Amino acid sequence: MDDGLVKCLGLEKRFGGIRAVEGVYLSLNEGVFSLLIGPNGSGKSTLINLIAGYYYPDEGKILMNGEDITHLKPHERFGIGIIRTFQTARIFPSLTVLDNLLIAAGMMVGEKIRYAPFRRRWIREELALTERALHIMELVGLDKLKDQPAGKLSGGQMKLLELGRVIMSGAKVILMDEPTAGLNPVIAESVLSHIRSSVYELRLATLLVEHRLDLAIKHADRVLAMFNGRLIADGSPEHVLSIPDVVESYLGEKLA
Repeated sequence: MDDGLVKCLGLEKRFGGIRAVEGVYLSLNEGVFSLLIGPNGSGKSTLINLIAGYYYPDEGKILMNGEDITHLKPHERFGIGIIRTFQTARIFPSLTVLDNLLIAAGMMVGEKIRYAPFRRRWIREELALTERALHIMELVGLDKLKDQPAGKLSGGQMKLLELGRVIMSGAKVILMDEPTAGLNPVIAESVLSHIRSSVYELRLATLLVEHRLDLAIKHADRVLAMFNGRLIADGSPEHVLSIPDVVESYLGEKLA
């Protein structure tokens, strides 16, 4: 296995007599858009929850930059840059797009009582964070909506705002669960395109679960296929989709 930013070594997770994840080895690399596929019940969400810290493995280890993070809690993994998103975007609807991003950066020096009266001590930090937020909004395609209340965005724009907030919070590894759920194909394509450009430009390691393969497959650098809790394939989209076990267990037929 290569030296990825995050490495999973022999992960296993059991629920009673059910092995939801069994002997999974994988690595997540900077600047690589990895797509995780498999039928319902194959263990995809369980694997993501193991990496994010929502579950602890019964066996195996998770490393980040060579350090064992197997038993770190979700908020501790968030602190080192491992962030999981969900199907429903989590935003502050009454705040503007810009303010949503600035809040995601965490507490600033100027918010502390002891420093608030001394503007010179915190104004540079706020200006730098604002510049960063504006760049991220441009990257995710929301730069023209910076003053728009987040609650008035479309569903696709909310997903992009959540992506922007994740990036603003200092993410190094993003775990995404069906980010295009509920979106029409045109908007879904835009969301996936912005995710891919963000992954490349910011060198993010990304593992994405998506059932709409016809949309997601063309954006993926790498595809991992799961079945019955096991990782049965890992490689380029073309290679994985040509493996008979993958076709039989999930696809039914090859994509054109």
